[in-house]
Amino acid sequence: MQALPTILVLSARERTRAALRAALPRRKWRIAIAKNPREFGETFSRSLIDAAVVDFGGSEDYWGAAGLAREYPSTPFFGVLPMRATDGPAIARCAASEFTDLLADGIDDAVLRELIAPHTFSFRFAAALHNPPAGLALNTPMQIATWRAMLPYAGRPIRTSDLALSVGVTREHLSRHFAQGGAPNLKRVIDLVRLIGAAELSKNPGHDIRDVAAVLGFASSSHLAVTANRVLGTKPASLARLRTVDLLDRFLQGR
Repeated sequence: MQALPTILVLSARERTRAALRAALPRRKWRIAIAKNPREFGETFSRSLIDAAVVDFGGSEDYWGAAGLAREYPSTPFFGVLPMRATDGPAIARCAASEFTDLLADGIDDAVLRELIAPHTFSFRFAAALHNPPAGLALNTPMQIATWRAMLPYAGRPIRTSDLALSVGVTREHLSRHFAQGGAPNLKRVIDLVRLIGAAELSKNPGHDIRDVAAVLGFASSSHLAVTANRVLGTKPASLARLRTVDLLDRFLQGR
């Protein structure tokens, strides 16, 4: 089963929460409601947050939570504001905190999904890697379809049976035939995609290696370390400075 994109929401108003639930139905999205700024911040170390929404239109002071946008730049932050003439200072604070966009309270309800979805971590991750790198030699329709079926997980655990179901073959057939034509075996490619996700999250100032391991479903930070060394020949601490092209080079050299 595909991991659903998670939208983390900090709002004191049920109206805002209801609008987001209507725009992002639970069969395709997960809406996580934080009770307070402390819980909002702690959630980043437990779950992969695809986007964060902070509602500044209520009575609560959430500006402390707004500062987390700089701690977790891989997650787009959206502010909800009434967009009145008097909201100029609040809009400026959101811009200074590097929010991705502002949502007009009530006015943007009908287009919330269109405004949020293209910026989510999982969407951008899948879009950036849509075409498999040439060095992987993934050229057959089955190989390409399998590669693309991995990407929405954005580094989270993937079951071979779910990939096979997405591609329309049996798990045994997929495992046996994926590596044809000089391609790496399926397990190594899955690990590569997971480590690309880990490298992206490692660039967040707010994440340490233990957080990245927990967010992406590794059994422990040691498990992440062993996987990074086996697949890429590198230590987890190095992931933050490596670009995707660097990871691919290391992967191909070790193949």
